[in-house]
Amino acid sequence: MRVKVCGMTQPAQVEALEKMGVSFAGFIFYQKSPRYVLRHMTTQQIKGFKNINRVGVFVNASADEVIGMVDECRLHMVQLHGDETPKFCEKIADYISVVKVFRIGENDNIEYKIRDYMDVCDMFLFDTAGAGYGGTGKKFDWNLLKDVKVGKPYFLSGGIEPGDAEPIKQFGETTAGKALFALDINSKFETAPGVKDLAKIEAFLKAVK
Repeated sequence: MRVKVCGMTQPAQVEALEKMGVSFAGFIFYQKSPRYVLRHMTTQQIKGFKNINRVGVFVNASADEVIGMVDECRLHMVQLHGDETPKFCEKIADYISVVKVFRIGENDNIEYKIRDYMDVCDMFLFDTAGAGYGGTGKKFDWNLLKDVKVGKPYFLSGGIEPGDAEPIKQFGETTAGKALFALDINSKFETAPGVKDLAKIEAFLKAVK
């Protein structure tokens, strides 16, 4: 199972993830986030990580801003975490692979939510609905997703924690689980915002592989 560790702020920790074999590192380009990467790293540093897929996370940024950062940091894909329209996603997807984030609440019709994005994004990410943008550190009810024919590879996010390897394996057997591309982990594997607990990440990697 592929794993993305999001909210990276420490260059040495990204290098450690590369050595562990983590597939994706998420760099947040949203200034209101406590994990805003450009407070801690330069674009040159981000560009320098060669052995991990670099994912830029944006919230309602302009197309020029997204594409500018893609070029400056040599990003491999972008994750759009705001209220981006299908048309906007399509514009960015003409330039780079796009992961569109959907925040899932208990009364959501997931198939309806994703319908207009099916043909304009490369992948989806399912996260927990919250008051603001970005992660809540809480899980949504995976049962809401399990019978959905997603029709696209996707990242599963939202409060995934070190003890979740077994429930994730069980989820993998469901209808939706067949399209599960990667797990997205963040706050439950931190000692402080943007500072990861590398031992927890390494143990989790072993448990889900």
